[in-house]
Amino acid sequence: MATLDDLRRTAVTLPGSEERATMGGAAWFVRGKLYAWQCHPWPSIPEDMREIIASELVVGVKVADPVDALALVQMAPDVFLRTTTAWSEPKVAFRMAGIADDHLAELVMEAWRVQAPKYLRREFDSRDAD
Repeated sequence: MATLDDLRRTAVTLPGSEERATMGGAAWFVRGKLYAWQCHPWPSIPEDMREIIASELVVGVKVADPVDALALVQMAPDVFLRTTTAWSEPKVAFRMAGIADDHLAELVMEAWRVQAPKYLRREFDSRDAD
């Protein structure tokens, strides 16, 4: 089962990434833009999703396109939740208990890429090439 510490291990390797405590839990930003967050059962979330979020660890990440989020939900509907709110679209939320560590790292890195400025993406890519 993936944990927030697993997410942190990936996030700390991403240039410009910072973790902040929010009212809803932990959240990760790159240059002030949110890319991953611990979901909280806010009243604006549909009741069935709110029950899941209240009972287990759920994380949300930004995605490049709503089609990407839909594909993940259709691929593993027991892990990926349908849209929780209309805010911060496009995004996808998932149950941490159902995510393998390597898939978590991939989701976090891709979310960071969606939000990171080009110069930070180039920095990360050049570091990866070395």
